Amino acid sequence: MAFFGLFKSKKEKEKSKKYKLGLHKTREGAFKTLHELLNNNTKIDDDLFDELEEIFIMADIGVDTVVKFIDELKDEVYHKKISDASLLSEMIIDKMFEIYLKGEIVNANLNLHDGLNVILFVGVNGVGKTTSIAKIAYKLKKEGKKVLLAAGDTFRAGAIEQLSEWARRIGVEIVTKPAGSDPSSVMFDAVNKAKNEGYDVLLCDTAGRLQNKVNLMAELSKINRVIEREAPGEPTETLLVIDATTGQNGMTQAKVFNETTNVSGVILTKLDGTAKGGIVLAIRNELGIPIKFIGLGEGLDDLEVFDIESYLYGLFADFFND
Repeated sequence: MAFFGLFKSKKEKEKSKKYKLGLHKTREGAFKTLHELLNNNTKIDDDLFDELEEIFIMADIGVDTVVKFIDELKDEVYHKKISDASLLSEMIIDKMFEIYLKGEIVNANLNLHDGLNVILFVGVNGVGKTTSIAKIAYKLKKEGKKVLLAAGDTFRAGAIEQLSEWARRIGVEIVTKPAGSDPSSVMFDAVNKAKNEGYDVLLCDTAGRLQNKVNLMAELSKINRVIEREAPGEPTETLLVIDATTGQNGMTQAKVFNETTNVSGVILTKLDGTAKGGIVLAIRNELGIPIKFIGLGEGLDDLEVFDIESYLYGLFADFFND
């Protein structure tokens, strides 16, 4: 139970206040029910495991992930001959930690290198993609990076204007073309401007249309080819933006985009606005994609680099108030 000890020390050091506040709705929903279940049951039996399964599905951890999780939990409980339900909380936290890490070192930071880094943002309309680009631009600028934006969503009404307004507010340059232009031509101009003018990071918006998977694949493939041709080895990252409040619809989107492009990480927006924060574990377990950032508020500083320890603290903080 090594992680459980670290978890308690994080509470004592108060390192995860933002996560605790941001995950309030999830903690007050499914995880409050979990807290009550483990406190009110002394016996571990199949009925208890059935209730645990329902709670975790309600938290949007995903059926496949929950079934695997419960099976592994059962095996460990019976192997260690544990009979007191109050001891399960430590095992559940540790098991969630293991499911996320998958025995790997998971780096949530952007994989930036010397020279130009091109980061592509994909996702359906309405998930907070443009705002996420702005927040990351703001973060990188504060870190001293020279940042350029590319308004590659040339189809959605107002998309170019929205990103341009963010660029103005943050104080970074942006490459735009008239609405309806070929997104690849925007990328061509943006990559060459970034190379010629010594930019560190180019953040590229893309259209978020899922109606036709074939067209989506063709569009993203063309964009990637242009970027690769003009800046070999790029894009450094392809980040999929998902709205946490959409629950399992977000998983469906993730699967489609993961099939059409090489997604390197996920930005989970509006996590503070949902009672179903378990989607983090579903994405990682079912698709193997790490969460890079989570949105815990509306401010420019409220896009947090994802930290699994702080996330689990945010979910389970109330278990330490007894």
